[in-house]
Amino acid sequence: MTALLVASTGGHLSQLARLRPRIDGLGDRRVVWVTFDKPQSRALLRGEEVVHVPYTGQRDVINVAGNAMRARGILRDVRPDLVISTGSAIALSFLPLAAAHGAECHYIESAARTVGPSLSGRVLRRIGRIRLYTQHRVWAREPWSYRGSVFDAWQPAPAIATPSVRRMVVTLGTIDYSFRRLVERLMAIIPPDVEVMWQTGATDVSGLRIQARATVPNADLDAAIAEADVVVSHSGIGSAIATLEAGRCPVLVPRRRRHGEHVDDHQQQIAGELSGRGLAVSRSVADLAWSDLLAAAALRAESGQPPAFNLVHRGARRPGALAFER
Repeated sequence: MTALLVASTGGHLSQLARLRPRIDGLGDRRVVWVTFDKPQSRALLRGEEVVHVPYTGQRDVINVAGNAMRARGILRDVRPDLVISTGSAIALSFLPLAAAHGAECHYIESAARTVGPSLSGRVLRRIGRIRLYTQHRVWAREPWSYRGSVFDAWQPAPAIATPSVRRMVVTLGTIDYSFRRLVERLMAIIPPDVEVMWQTGATDVSGLRIQARATVPNADLDAAIAEADVVVSHSGIGSAIATLEAGRCPVLVPRRRRHGEHVDDHQQQIAGELSGRGLAVSRSVADLAWSDLLAAAALRAESGQPPAFNLVHRGARRPGALAFER
């Protein structure tokens, strides 16, 4: 019995890795991961059985099709009876084909989607034979089932009475969009005596007097977050989870589509969800103030005991499933 776990790097992979211990039926199975060959995946999945496929960006039809061709060979070789994905576009390459050949397939929509499914989710709904899940009760209606959220793993802890900020981390993730507006706003409000690690991804920081790094190894970034008094981040799932795992509550600043900072405005949904749980401070770039950083420095998160993520099972695969010709 083999499970194939499929996810794009970034927040999608972070979610699936953290949901895995909660998903029923995985304990006794061989588990094979499919994702992109990135520093995050190499660090997070060290010691796991992993198949790397070419990177698929958002609305990247060419690589969705290319990875669908690769999926046939991977499914033939691995022969999974269970396939689970948290997206994003990589799910379109694997789930329809696996479902067509009888594997039990499950798509867990990203926790970033608080009011409805993503484009990948809307496409997969049309396919059929794929079990669909939302991580938010508010839109849990057929065919979308609710089994919990990756954010259930944390809860607010007692706050610090007199917070101070001497060291901070600014992380903008690694997506292919600039977020210079946030960098410029932070430069205007951060006192000169505060030590800042700037991880700026694709953001052009030329002409700005900061020492920035486009990427930081996962271990180094995690260590810096653990030692920081406050973390300011774009409102990405992966960055938020990394901060919560360190016991910190981030300041989340959503990217906006109208400024060319993302493909849509779903980061506002992430920020709203976590601030509503008491696990983040959410601000727009224009409203961000030094007092918000002090407020976040007082907050703490602690690990809880999240419930099991029980999949909706609908029978075993049919005889001869996944019997691809070699």
